[in-house]
Amino acid sequence: MFPLIKEIFGFVPGNAVSVRGWVRTKREMKNLVFVEVNDGSCFNGIQCTFNREDSLTAETENALGLISTGTAVIIRGTLAESPASGQKVEVRSDGIEIVGAAPTETYPLQKKKHSLEFLREIAHLRPRTNTFGAVARVRNRLAIAVHEFFQSNGFQYIHTPIITGSDAEGAGAMFQVTTLDMEGLAKSGKAPDYSKDFFGKWTGLTVTGQLEAEAYAQALTRVYTFGPTFRAENSNTVRHLAEFWMIEPEAAFASLEDNMALAEDFLKYLFNAVLKDCAADLGFFDAHIEKGIIGTLELVANSKFGHMTYTQAITELEKGGPFEFKPYWGCDIQTEHEKFLAEKVVKGPVIVTDYPKEIKAFYMKQNNDGKTVRAMDVLVPRLGEIIGGSEREEDLGKLEKRITEIGLNKADYEWYLDLRRFGTVPHSGFGLGFERLIQYVTGMVNIRDVIPFPRAPGQAAY
Repeated sequence: MFPLIKEIFGFVPGNAVSVRGWVRTKREMKNLVFVEVNDGSCFNGIQCTFNREDSLTAETENALGLISTGTAVIIRGTLAESPASGQKVEVRSDGIEIVGAAPTETYPLQKKKHSLEFLREIAHLRPRTNTFGAVARVRNRLAIAVHEFFQSNGFQYIHTPIITGSDAEGAGAMFQVTTLDMEGLAKSGKAPDYSKDFFGKWTGLTVTGQLEAEAYAQALTRVYTFGPTFRAENSNTVRHLAEFWMIEPEAAFASLEDNMALAEDFLKYLFNAVLKDCAADLGFFDAHIEKGIIGTLELVANSKFGHMTYTQAITELEKGGPFEFKPYWGCDIQTEHEKFLAEKVVKGPVIVTDYPKEIKAFYMKQNNDGKTVRAMDVLVPRLGEIIGGSEREEDLGKLEKRITEIGLNKADYEWYLDLRRFGTVPHSGFGLGFERLIQYVTGMVNIRDVIPFPRAPGQAAY
């Protein structure tokens, strides 16, 4: 394969090179023509300089007259030390080939600042901008770091089903999957008979791979999922997507304390990886998207995470404020509360544990007080909750009772209950929404700007 621009930057001056990419800018000064080309492999483009005093060919002169922002080109020349500040090398160019034109009158990404709202409307072209190219590289590095961390800690990567017959969260916000003629049934007034559907029962797109991961953890000890999940919530906000990616480790013989330690080590690994390998991209986000991002990531990566119970957190919140939502024991802690705990009380990352069972999922292990469960939320400055998890309930009787209490169909969970009937062990896990993680690392306000082609209410253009 031909070298990418990020590799060319490491070459020794004097080497003959071919630069392939898309024109960002073209400017002329006396007998010099400067063409900046970027191929997305790194934040910075490379400057290609054409000197008309070197008797450029008519073909090259013609091509230089035709190129504009967005044009795909191959430029050949020699790598040389650059006399300009801000760049170590440039390409002294003697030939250019236009691979794909981008006419100025129709190409929507001209050399000017475009709003994120406008770029959302052309999601197929926005990765060519500085902002979305940087988002894509950060997303890539974090995805690889996820696998690096778990693979180096004895976890096996498993793929859990996307189509499921159970709602693990008990929230009911699931997309239906069916081959029935729903339009015809609606016209006839008949109720759908799901026994005649493709799977013989009602099915939907999964909201989590956790339950299936628990099954494999009780055979392979440590596993993790990293794949797409879906929520049919009509939430048209900057924090919600209908399709997003989840990272969900699950470990057998692991207590809540083990789970907390794993989550802390995991976040520190991710942040250190992106700080080291995406410095230029993070520098852009820190300068142009949200000031202080790098400092916050370094703070979390170098901090010992604080710990407090939900009850202790409520006590601190009742002393603080004012808040839009008044805190009280039994309430679901809001984002403003989470930020207050991390930024004002602990002044760093903190893990809150032992939440009221009524506000948590049915599968969480109950404490002896009968009121709380061994749940945990990891809170970080600037965001609030970034990870949610728990020790899982391994007691069959307690789990059956909880399923009944919240009105789930026990028959849908018989396989899950079998895990408690046969060789049950204490086990724990957590979930990290990948897009929320990328938002935190980049400072991007709208979650639709950290996934290539967002799915949200009324939005499925690609």
